[in-house]
Order: sequence, then structure tokens, then C-alpha cells
Amino acid sequence: MTLKFTMSATDGAARRGRLETAHGAIDTPAFMPVGTAATVKAMTPEAVKDTGAQIILGNTYHLMLRPSAERVAKLGGLHKFMNWPGPILTDSGGFQVMSLSQLNKVTEQGVSFQSHIDGAKYDLTPERSIEIQHLLDATITMQLDECVKLPADDKRVSQAMQLSLRWAERCKAAFKLRDGYGLFGIVQGGTNAALREESAKGLIKTGFDGYAVGGLAVGETQAEMFATLDVTTPHLPQDRPRYLMGVGKPSDLVGAVQRGIDMFDCVMPTRSGRNGQAFTRRGTINIRNARHAEDPRPIDEHCRCPACRNYSRAYVHHLVRSDEILGSMLMTAHNLTYYQDVMQGMRAAIAEGRLSAFVAEFHAGEAQGDIETLRDIPPL
Repeated sequence: MTLKFTMSATDGAARRGRLETAHGAIDTPAFMPVGTAATVKAMTPEAVKDTGAQIILGNTYHLMLRPSAERVAKLGGLHKFMNWPGPILTDSGGFQVMSLSQLNKVTEQGVSFQSHIDGAKYDLTPERSIEIQHLLDATITMQLDECVKLPADDKRVSQAMQLSLRWAERCKAAFKLRDGYGLFGIVQGGTNAALREESAKGLIKTGFDGYAVGGLAVGETQAEMFATLDVTTPHLPQDRPRYLMGVGKPSDLVGAVQRGIDMFDCVMPTRSGRNGQAFTRRGTINIRNARHAEDPRPIDEHCRCPACRNYSRAYVHHLVRSDEILGSMLMTAHNLTYYQDVMQGMRAAIAEGRLSAFVAEFHAGEAQGDIETLRDIPPL
């Protein structure tokens, strides 16, 4: 194993740790902003760092189509190309092939598909996925897997899981070992406990630097997702990081950390920000709503982001309603800062053995909800 992962504290199933890589250390639990096409939308790399993020995610599918992995490699790799010197994890492209390509065909060899951009035909095999991620200079490489949208019958889920296990072996064989770089396997199996266990044991037999839980946040409820994590994480090695792919809302992250997950990524904070939704300590608000038009308060009075430090709800409301680019920038910076603050809060709570109290306070804040009108604001 070429990545060093150490745990400094536990609280129930939750873990506080550090993952040391060739491009820097990652404190866990960690949230990775999504920089799909070599950019976190509406954010500069410097602004992303200011939120507290230590690692970001890029995507094999999008980057292989445009500008191409070979071009990124020629220009010095993804870190230099996008001016992000820290760790980068690259998704293998499998999920995007299934969800975005106009036509795709899955065989034992890999996936043949047409680009959603121009209809050009491509073949993505486990070996090619690993090659692309190597050209990108990904700090953490993900195996190619087949992800099935839920609900699906157990036979179909089992077929995809078994194929993913075979592809995992091929990815491991194709991966080039380098100090400080790592390869993660992906546990599949839908919401079926037996299939999840079988997948986890198969991946452990092959051996990976970390283990992701894939195939969730694809149509199941939060309760189903948590139940799946309850029967999956106990089968994963204690000394390797665990990554829940594509998740999720703040409450998803909190519940998953309680169940032993260390790493997350999701487009929700950035996409929601661009659409006018802000995550706060009192739950979510839609800054487009008319009630914010004359509100002098910040989005979240306890937030350290540029939007909350320097601007009123009224101004951000105006920007978003006017489709000004600054509105997307401020809302995205706020949401990513809030996500990082939640992660930092959980790291501190685990280290101090008070995660249960943190979770109770988190849910109480969300249940309280936002102050609706200026008349409800307590006097200074």
C-alpha cells in the first residue's frame, strides 16, 4: 500500500484520521468539492482552499472527452493544469457513462459509448480508465465499475457487482505503483446486504489502498442508504479509508460518518448554490424568495464565508434574481464553507468523544428552521 492512513480517535463507529499523500495530507472525515471538468464551478482554486477543502474531485469521463487526458498530461498534469497543488481524486467515469452518454453497451471487456457532447464513439475499459487517471496524475485513482440505478432486482445488481469485481482485478494489475499515490476499489451490491458483503470480501482479497461504497444516492431513500452502510462498513478494513461516493445532503454526511465513512463528494453544495439554495445551521433557505429582498442579515450569522462576512441576504437575493455571476460565486462559496465547517465540527467532536452531542445539536438546528421575517429577529 502506497498511501498512509492513520486513525487518531474513534467515537462509536465514527473515525478521526489522516490520509497522507504525495500532494499533501487529508484530515478525515473529509468532504471533496467536485471539480468535474478541472474546475469547481464558480470558484477559483484559491477560493476553494479558503473554504477548508484539502482535496477535490475530477472526472475521467469529462476530462477524457474534453480537453483529453493526453493534453492534460502534455501540459504537466491536472494539478498544474488547474492550479490545484493539493490531492485530487478522480472518478473512473463509469457512473457518467451510464448516466450521460447517449448510447452505451456494457461487455466483459468494458463500456462502449457515445459522447454526450458530439456523439463520438469511445471505448472505456478498466485498463484505459486507469491509463487516463495516470495521465491526469490523479493522487487517488478509482477502479472502473458498473453502477446500477436503484431500484433494481437482485439478479441485475449481482451481475453488475460481479463484473465490477472482475474489473477491479484488472484495474489493480494496470495501476502503476508510486509513493503517495493510491487506488481505491468500489463496493457494489445495491441495498442487498449479502451482495455488499460479497463485494467487500472480493475487493479485500484483491487489495486496495482504500475502499469506496458506490451505487448509493441513485434512487434509494436515506433510510435505505444508512441501512446499507450499517451492513457494509463492518466488512471493510479498519486501517484503510472509506469513501461514500456521490453523497450528499449535510444530514447524509452526518449519518454516514456515524456509520464509519471517512470521505465524501457531491455536486449538491455547488449546484444548489448556483440555483439559489443555501445550506445553513438552521437548514436550507432559498435566497430567491421575496422574504429576503430587504433582509440586512447574512445568510448564516455564524458563517465565516465571504458572502456572510461581507454581504446581506438582500444583496445576494438581488444578485441571484438578476442572474449575476457574483451571486453564484457567493452562494457556492457559502455552501462549500458550510460543508467544510460541518466536517471540521465532526472531526473535533470525534476527537473529544462527543459526536452524539454534535449530531443532536446539528439536527436540532435543522429542525428549528430559518427565521422567517425581520419581526422574528431577537433585539440586539
